[in-house]
Amino acid sequence: MIDKKTRKKEIGKGIRALLSHAEQSSNPEARAEAQRTLSAAVAEIPLENIEPNPFQPRQEWNESELEELATSIRALGIIQPVTVRAMGPDRYQLISGERRFRASRIAGRKTIPAYIRTAGDQEMLEMALVENIQRADLNAIEVAISYQRLIEECSLTHEALSQRVGKDRSTITNYTRLLKLAPDIQDAIRQGKLTMGHARALAGLGDLLLQRHAFREATSKNWSVRQLEQYLRDQETGRTGGKGKDLTHQRLPPALRDIEQQLCAHLGAKVILDHKNSGTGRIVIPYSDEEDLHRLLDVLQP
Repeated sequence: MIDKKTRKKEIGKGIRALLSHAEQSSNPEARAEAQRTLSAAVAEIPLENIEPNPFQPRQEWNESELEELATSIRALGIIQPVTVRAMGPDRYQLISGERRFRASRIAGRKTIPAYIRTAGDQEMLEMALVENIQRADLNAIEVAISYQRLIEECSLTHEALSQRVGKDRSTITNYTRLLKLAPDIQDAIRQGKLTMGHARALAGLGDLLLQRHAFREATSKNWSVRQLEQYLRDQETGRTGGKGKDLTHQRLPPALRDIEQQLCAHLGAKVILDHKNSGTGRIVIPYSDEEDLHRLLDVLQP
């Protein structure tokens, strides 16, 4: 039996051969076929072989958000690969996914999954991705990633993309919002454990902690989409006190709120930090069932 390390080396050799073929072939059809294959292939690339994009417009990064993503990567891995451009033998430049790239370094990863592009083949890439979207066997996350790649790498607006793929603009938006879901929720969509209706309801939540808690409640109790939507409406009413003013963030000062969020990210559960003015308090960790309790115990125990 071929071990994983040998298998990765074989895949790496295959991708390098495709890169060479895509860059050197004088046959347009052969180059297009190589690019089409590359657009779907994912390689594990050493982080040290990737340089950041010098044209990245974003210069400031929220360290607490990066740390939260790093915690998620340690526990669940990377769901959506980054995209890089081949710059030479085993040298690459980041095109998209710098947040995932930075968080992976914080998480202590040595490699990162990546799509590899060849320079100057944007039109071929666009055609390959549009063709890929038409496949019937793609799950919602794979479709969402293809849409997002077209937007980021081919500089398409949602309107232009909707014309390319023959879908309503709202459909494009609904799919790309799925990529804001927590990695474990995205994984459940990939595996068919969560419907598109459930996913759209969860994607409307800006609070990642509430998002994951609602996801566990919905799956453990086998809620319909309507039941989930009602639960989210009830939660929002409770959080705002029915007056449109968020009480959750008023309850704690920012420093303690950050601690609460770090605990939530570490445990993958809703954590309530009940802090009193005297300096005393308690940490409350609700669980939905016995399985969820044992999962929490596995995380808490050394």
